[in-house]
Amino acid sequence: MVTFKATHTVRPAEPTPEEIMYLNASDQIKDITHTPTIYFYRHSPSLDAAGDAVSRLRDSLSKALVLFYPLAGRLNWAAEGGSRVELHCNGKGVPIFEAESEAAVEDFGDFTPTPAIQALIPSVDYTTPIDEIPMVIVQLTRFSCGGVSIGLGISHVMADGPSALHFVDEWAKIARSMGPIVPPFLDRTVLENGAPPAKAFDPAVLRPPPTLIGQEDNMEQRKKPITVAFLNLTKLQIEKLRNKVNLDFDKNSGGRGYSRFEAVAAHIWRCTSKARGHVTDQQTSLHFVADFRNKLQPPLPKNFFGNALIRVEATDTSGSLLTNTIGAAAKKIREAVEKVTDETVRAYLEYLKGLPDVGRFRSLDNSGRPKGDFYGNPNLAIISWTALPLYGADFGWGKEIHMGPGSMGFDGKTFLIPSHEGDGSFNIAIWLQEEHISAFKKCLYNDI
Repeated sequence: MVTFKATHTVRPAEPTPEEIMYLNASDQIKDITHTPTIYFYRHSPSLDAAGDAVSRLRDSLSKALVLFYPLAGRLNWAAEGGSRVELHCNGKGVPIFEAESEAAVEDFGDFTPTPAIQALIPSVDYTTPIDEIPMVIVQLTRFSCGGVSIGLGISHVMADGPSALHFVDEWAKIARSMGPIVPPFLDRTVLENGAPPAKAFDPAVLRPPPTLIGQEDNMEQRKKPITVAFLNLTKLQIEKLRNKVNLDFDKNSGGRGYSRFEAVAAHIWRCTSKARGHVTDQQTSLHFVADFRNKLQPPLPKNFFGNALIRVEATDTSGSLLTNTIGAAAKKIREAVEKVTDETVRAYLEYLKGLPDVGRFRSLDNSGRPKGDFYGNPNLAIISWTALPLYGADFGWGKEIHMGPGSMGFDGKTFLIPSHEGDGSFNIAIWLQEEHISAFKKCLYNDI
């Protein structure tokens, strides 16, 4: 049970530019929703003074918002229509919700992202007019044991994973009065620089994912109850998978062997198809995103703040996926990644700019109602945090003991998260239909 005590609106500590900020094509297709994350902290003497923690968060956030002032603004629907948005940098600020819980940090066990975790992250009514929805939402919850959690929501339109983590890192440094501060690069028009693409983008990549054979649409699958599992693959298990996939790697190609991500993603893809009991000719797609910051020529500035991700898809039939080796699945993932080049990214952005309406890429319509593509059965969507600097958000009371996603899953949504202990293991948060989760767990461990 979470009890709310107060709400504080935090505005930039100094005057910031009042402007309408350009949002590029990569921003425009993002959901008008927030990425939910949670940080847990054990009790520390620094947390004992009444009100000190929330005061520290408020003061440091107000200073961070001077640097990251777009996060204090609000979106508006653009006059050009087509479901496009524009960012009004107006300093309206960020709410911090102060809450208490009778639970202790230990009550959350292995921090599986359940509804109990979601209660620690601010919720948003997306039927609210868009110009009233903050870009960042924060919840500080105190537990009976003296520990706290910080629940965060950062607008998908405003920031991808690397940018969101940059913001949190600088905010935490300001809270600790530690430097040096690394300001963000805010000019999103930089994506428009460079030579125009030589050939047009193939829109087939953006087609809706396959549906189950015998079903006209995905509505029946959307209605099925789902559950979440939070599982761990040890460093040894990951190396076993990597060794298996690299048995099929062409050593004469001159390229690098398959990565830990490619090995684990291939294994999860095969296990979901096996657990779901697909017929052999069932089409299945694995969706993930690739960071194109360093794919562009020239690369984006090091601290570029915004969205620099492109959707990537690997496809196969379930029969082929399970009959062939795990190395064959990893090869399909590698081939999808290798299609991300300067030319394909620029062609992709040009294609999006030319669309009459970008709304079909969002999971909510303009009134906040669910819609959009369905990445559940027979498909999979993997979000990899394995290359991100996730840990070390110390606001003055020590580093977090856990950082992870909120409980905002759908069938097939999967997070790969490096272990907080730095032991080379991966945590896997996966949402599947209830009837498939047991078979998936069995495959995940038995088929290594």
